[in-house]
Amino acid sequence: MEVILNGENLKLSEEIVYVSDLLEYYKLLDKVVVIEVNGEILNKVDHQETRLSDRDRIEIVHFVGGG
Repeated sequence: MEVILNGENLKLSEEIVYVSDLLEYYKLLDKVVVIEVNGEILNKVDHQETRLSDRDRIEIVHFVGGG
């Protein structure tokens, strides 16, 4: 499946089916993130239930601390 992730075309492996799978792949599962899929911002509880589809547009924003 091919998606657009943060503006870049990306081919996902077959193991990545849900948004939570994508977050786990990028090691963001335990981070504070905001996920938007096709213009809709997801609640954290929806990450495990939202299936990804070919040509989805996904935006992932995560916060980095520092000083």
